[in-house]
Amino acid sequence: MIEADVKSDHRAIWEGADELSVLTFSLNGETFAIDAVVVQEILDLLPETNVPGSLPFVGSVINFRGKVIPLADIRIAFGMEAADVTIDSRIVVTELELDGETTLIGIRTDKVHEVTQLPRSASEPPPIVGMRWRPDYVHALVKRGGEFIIIPNLQAIFSSQRAGAVRATA
Repeated sequence: MIEADVKSDHRAIWEGADELSVLTFSLNGETFAIDAVVVQEILDLLPETNVPGSLPFVGSVINFRGKVIPLADIRIAFGMEAADVTIDSRIVVTELELDGETTLIGIRTDKVHEVTQLPRSASEPPPIVGMRWRPDYVHALVKRGGEFIIIPNLQAIFSSQRAGAVRATA
């Protein structure tokens, strides 16, 4: 991906606003944030049903209010180690637009922190060089205190994983 594409994604998430309302959560000691608008609910862990032959990224489904929805572990997309479930582990149910279709997806987290506002002035596009993750999987890095908060590009993550699944079955 070229630098201009990454920077345009970086600006697009703010949609002209000075702040973005987000839900923050942890994965393997890193702080992530997703747009609060896409969050439907935060759940304690639920029983999972493994899906044979599925990709590890979305290897199981859960029952959410009578609907079967995929449970994703975005750690895998970011090349992180799997983590043990703790008392703080939660599932964040999101509603995303994927390929023109509204889709509910559960995202496994180590801990959910808070809903907060992140200022656009503290954000930067992901660096093209030196980052261990795919730049197209990160909308922006936001400086807060002495840490960076990662705003993942969920559409890019889920679209690429879905495309990988289609190629794997073809």
